[in-house]
Formats: sequence, C-alpha cells, structure tokens
Amino acid sequence: MSKISRRSALGAGVAAATALGATVSAAQAGADPAGKPGKPSGEAHPHLFHLSATTPSNYDGGNLRGANEQNFPVLAGQDGSVYLVHLDPGGIREPHWHPTAWELNYIISGRAEWSILGTHPDGSYLNDVFTANRGDLVFAPQGFFHYFANPSTTEGLDVLVMFNTSVAEPNDDIGVVGTLNSIPREVLAASFGVPVSAFAAVPKDIKPVVITKRR
Repeated sequence: MSKISRRSALGAGVAAATALGATVSAAQAGADPAGKPGKPSGEAHPHLFHLSATTPSNYDGGNLRGANEQNFPVLAGQDGSVYLVHLDPGGIREPHWHPTAWELNYIISGRAEWSILGTHPDGSYLNDVFTANRGDLVFAPQGFFHYFANPSTTEGLDVLVMFNTSVAEPNDDIGVVGTLNSIPREVLAASFGVPVSAFAAVPKDIKPVVITKRR
C-alpha cells in the first residue's frame, strides 16, 4: 500500500472533524452516531473506524479516544493517528511535548486556552499564549512544549487531535510530571534557585501524560 499524503490526510481530517461536531454527545455516551454498537476494529471494512464508539480512557478531568496502528491496523506505516479529547469544565491536558511528532488540533466545541513554548530562529524562547474557539485550528510543532485547558466552569471542551505518527499516543508523549521526577531533587532545587524542600510535595511518579483539572 502506498503512503497516504500527509497534506491530503490532514485536509480530510479537518473536514471529518466538522461533521464529527454533531456526534460529540454520542461520543461521550460511547455509541456511534447512528446509535448502533460500534466496532472499533473496523471489522467489516478495514478503512472504516468508529471513533465515537471506542472505549474512552478516563481521567480526573476528562477522557480521550484514539485511532492508531494498534487498534486501526490500516494506519500502520502511514504516519497518521487521530484522537478525540474531551475536557470537563476546568479540565487540563498535562503540559507535555512529542519528541517525534507534530500535532494539529481542531476545536469541535467549547473554548481552549493554549500555551506553546519552543525555540525560534532568533535564538529566543517564545511562549505563545492564546485562546482557540470552535472551528479553530492549532498547530503544535514537533518537540514544542505545550498544553491546553478548558477555562469554562460550565461547558465541556472537545478537540480532535491529528498526529503525523501512527504509534499509540502515550508512546510519543513526555509530560511535565514525568520530566520533573526524572531529575534529582537537588538538581531541581539548584535549577530553580530554591531549597530542596520546595519540591517535597511534588509526587514522585513517572507516568504517562494525563488529563487533570484545576483544584
């Protein structure tokens, strides 16, 4: 099978995201848009995947569903995967970066606060902070540190995320919690210019990127 053009795939993905906006309620309920039981593996049709019918990964501040080479085999070797991310009111996608992939985000519903940090040609660091609304696209370049959050106290946020990698999403994420906990406390203290005790309350787990929420 020949490789699918990334540019063509992205164009098709954005168009599909617009249609997907009408199915968000069904997605949260775990049913496909027609109300039929989903078959995430595309059992009868290898090119069809019922994203809204997949079992979500649930977190404290929301959930996500994804299509990658592990559960949608046709994506193997095609440098493409897609995730539907839902953030509850106050939900936050843990700050992280992807060492080997960029991501393109389409806001299906709600409002998202974004922060993207990366090096630039002039040698400076630019922390790009902005708000994205329904129908907007947000691009996070490969290796750039980023996160998005739902600032609303009453409305949910739904984002379709497209990657130029076929691997499962946690396999290409490095989160801020895992990063801090991979560094000795005395090194962190020296880097921040604070006492070691300042990090006493920081959990020591090194774990995949999660969805959390404001406390």
